[in-house]
Amino acid sequence: MWDMSNMAAGFKTVEPLKYYRRFWKENCCTDGRELGEFRTTTVKTGSITTADGSALVKLGNTTVICGVKAEFAAPPVDSVNKGYIVPNVDLPPLCSSRFHSGPPGEEAQVASQFIADVIENSKIMQKEDLCISHGKLAWVLYCDLICLDYDGNILDACTFALLAALRNVELTAVTIN
Repeated sequence: MWDMSNMAAGFKTVEPLKYYRRFWKENCCTDGRELGEFRTTTVKTGSITTADGSALVKLGNTTVICGVKAEFAAPPVDSVNKGYIVPNVDLPPLCSSRFHSGPPGEEAQVASQFIADVIENSKIMQKEDLCISHGKLAWVLYCDLICLDYDGNILDACTFALLAALRNVELTAVTIN
């Protein structure tokens, strides 16, 4: 039995350009918003008590949680005064039927690389601030971004979640003798 949502999904799959043009002609998005209207956004920090920093972000219906775990490592050989920020985006099957179990798909890999590029090029956090002892010890921040509900704008949702989680990070003071 086909209902209107199944018919719309079928039309979107078979004729995506016509599907979106219909909405553009009416100056609205597929979720009913006007084209210039933002999705409702909520941010909650400290969502994961076992992480060193975390945030849960809802951007419309897209929901991403970011947990940051801090560990020690030797600084990079070519940047002895810096630490590391290592992002990983996970798009599991639970967030959408378009994703499957197994190794990360192309969209997850592209999203992880995008977040790595944002970290590198935006200077949202100075990697020099992660250096504990010049040439000896630095912080590594592993940033796991997991999509819980996928409804578009995944890169924006991941970026918001990462920023909020990094602002929530609390690193313990380290003394080296």
